[in-house]
Amino acid sequence: MFQVGLKKSFIAQHYLIGGDWGKENSPHSHHFCLELIIAAKELDQHGYVADIAALETSLDTLLEGYSDQLLNDLEAFEGRNPSIEVFASILHRQISRELDLNRVQRLCIKLWEDEQAWASYEQSYD
Repeated sequence: MFQVGLKKSFIAQHYLIGGDWGKENSPHSHHFCLELIIAAKELDQHGYVADIAALETSLDTLLEGYSDQLLNDLEAFEGRNPSIEVFASILHRQISRELDLNRVQRLCIKLWEDEQAWASYEQSYD
């Protein structure tokens, strides 16, 4: 299986809801790092899993909507705890709408909130 990946960093704010997580219940910032990994059994006519330049443009556009924002205030998080797990699933759903998934076997979003902690959301398209 072939894989291609791309990383993008951005800063956003959030606060956790629904439990007592100390300072995490107050607004704070994270320097997020999104990793996008796409896998396919076959390459396209250009020898690509996906066009990295096009992926980069799509990710830049998508992340503009989250950069320097308070996630709790965004419609995608309405009524939801803005954990990195939830955020990874939201980003996955939005990115998958942008991609031609005809040849894609697997799409994974790994979202780091700092150098130690990450969550991912992955879907197979067999």
